Amino acid sequence: MANPLKQLAGETAIYGLSSILARVLNFLFVPIYTRMLTQVQYGVVTEFMAYIAILQVVLVLGLETGCFRFANKEGEDPRRVYSGALLTVFGLNLAFLACMVAFSDPISAALGYAGYRSLIIYVASILFCDSITAILFAKLRQEHKAVKFAVFKTIKILTETGANLVLFFVWPAQPDFTYPIIAIFISCVLCLVLFIPDIIRLKLVWDSDVVRRMLIYSLPLMVAALPGVANDFLDRILFRYFDTSSEAWRASLGVYQAAVKLAVIMNLFIQMFRYAAEPFFFQRARDKGSKELYAVVMEYFTAFCGLVFLAVVGYIDIISLFLGRDFRVGVGVVPIMLLSYMLLGMLFNVSMWYKLSGKTNMAIWITLAGLVVTAVVNVVFMPRFSYWASAFGHLASYLVMFILSAWLGSKYYPIPYSWKRIGAIFGLMGLAYAGIFFCDMRADAMPIRLLVNTALIGTYLGAAWLLLRQRPVKATNNNNQ
Repeated sequence: MANPLKQLAGETAIYGLSSILARVLNFLFVPIYTRMLTQVQYGVVTEFMAYIAILQVVLVLGLETGCFRFANKEGEDPRRVYSGALLTVFGLNLAFLACMVAFSDPISAALGYAGYRSLIIYVASILFCDSITAILFAKLRQEHKAVKFAVFKTIKILTETGANLVLFFVWPAQPDFTYPIIAIFISCVLCLVLFIPDIIRLKLVWDSDVVRRMLIYSLPLMVAALPGVANDFLDRILFRYFDTSSEAWRASLGVYQAAVKLAVIMNLFIQMFRYAAEPFFFQRARDKGSKELYAVVMEYFTAFCGLVFLAVVGYIDIISLFLGRDFRVGVGVVPIMLLSYMLLGMLFNVSMWYKLSGKTNMAIWITLAGLVVTAVVNVVFMPRFSYWASAFGHLASYLVMFILSAWLGSKYYPIPYSWKRIGAIFGLMGLAYAGIFFCDMRADAMPIRLLVNTALIGTYLGAAWLLLRQRPVKATNNNNQ
């Protein structure tokens, strides 16, 4: 068969079309948000997006990965697998939505947004729609329907974009922090409507035994993912309690979030890769030489992330202009966040061992360790260093989780990663970054800086390619074919 890495790369590219569009449009809205909203208003949007991100993990119950595991398992009926997951998630989210509607007034008042009960209902409705479509999107990934996946995602993204444009530029009211949330709500409802024919064709059937076994497998993943996503967004919530200025914590949060948006390109590639790689890893698990293949994937992934890191920091003078003037004060944290996200992507690679071996309970301790690091760094240092503590908290947390996962994986599911080669890639990246940093300090003219930085990035790319070529990729036989 064809080189398996080509299949993975091809699907990554297709999944990436919608992801790229989402991130690009989201990035293009940053100039609008940071010019039409105040620092405080943008901070409020960031706070609610953190709540959504954390609750999404709970309300899907880890069943996305559970579906991949059981739908690929011999003797299992994929229809029963996806039916059970979909009905379970629907029931849980319907109950959650009902509770949020019933108690929207006291919840909004407790958060300091009395009079905005509709915002609580919008958030709960977003979670309801997204949790259901998460299972349906997982089914498309399992069936390798990457094009349909990308089309539905693109429609959702364009709907959110159109709603934002109407609200910010056509709606005859002063823009406020509810507009981005309302736009997401509209797009999520439309996306769920698009999936109605798929739900009808699935002919839902309830199999309690399948659901029970999936939950036994998936709930530890959810519990593990919860501190993981809390790790990603906990700092946004802690601003309310520990920022250097208790009166202006929303403004600090807004500045920090705007700066983090400039690191979106790294996160974009990681998301693209994850969509294609997770089912790819499961389907290749029984192939001869699969572990060697996983090791090669790690090297190429690391090298490409290094290229993304250097490209963003090398052209930060231009990229930072996307932010409103009041928000550019936080640009210094961008390199830290880029490196943090790079480690997060590498963590995804090395953490596949507990998913493939079924030892999903181990993930809980790894992610809890990361969460503890995040909490400690932010609680101790945020009162003095504000969002700088948040950035370094991410870096320290992902590094600790990466080391723990790699060490445990070497004991329970050893994959022959070439740490020397990966270290060499980091060395090349570090040398190029040192050159970029030195040039930025010495050269006053932007054209000169950009020219030198481009040359340094090109040198890294050539050296990394030569390094990777020393380890050729071998095709393996797919037992599922």
